[in-house]
Amino acid sequence: MPSLFTRIIQGEIPCHRVGEDDRFLAFLDIAPLREGHTLVIPKVEVDRFFDLPADVLSGIMPFAQEVAARIQKAIPCDRVGVAVIGLEVPHAHVHLIPIDRMSDMDFARPKLDLTQDALAVIAERIRTA
Repeated sequence: MPSLFTRIIQGEIPCHRVGEDDRFLAFLDIAPLREGHTLVIPKVEVDRFFDLPADVLSGIMPFAQEVAARIQKAIPCDRVGVAVIGLEVPHAHVHLIPIDRMSDMDFARPKLDLTQDALAVIAERIRTA
């Protein structure tokens, strides 16, 4: 059975896309720690991040770097934090989170409850940054 992220890639499940190329997709997390919290995924379905083929592993960070630069321009923050956790969905992914302090990256914190309209506005700001 395809992962949730594969279903997003295939268009079966909607998302708020902020970046895409032939190998990677970036979209807003629907339960973000902060506004602009973005997930970057490879289009190939591999569960564990370090099991990605070498060419995909070496390509995901330059792609994430471009997305992070747009997040930094669109969302007021000191920097964009990066995390690879890998337990939430069995599909390798990178979290890009606008941060001002260490606690902004605390995944035990309550998540924001943003409307689809709010997410759409945030995604547009990042896409056009």
